[in-house]
Amino acid sequence: MTSRLYNNHEEIGVVKLLVNRVKEYRARFDLTQGQLAEKIGVTRQTIVSLEKGSYIPSLLLAMNIAEVFNEPIEVIFSKKEEEK
Repeated sequence: MTSRLYNNHEEIGVVKLLVNRVKEYRARFDLTQGQLAEKIGVTRQTIVSLEKGSYIPSLLLAMNIAEVFNEPIEVIFSKKEEEK
């Protein structure tokens, strides 16, 4: 069996989308984008991109965000699969 790299996080027949609830939780905790960024050691622009869905966080970053909100990582981030 040969392995193949897929671009844009695609697999045969399925496009995986990362769903995140960062903006929802940030509002719930009454944090600005800048405040959240400072707490986890990234720029405000990283938070902006994450909330817009144009940035997929590393596992460590996702864990740090979940820790700020005191929630399991899978509550903040989840995978949504759609058929092509």
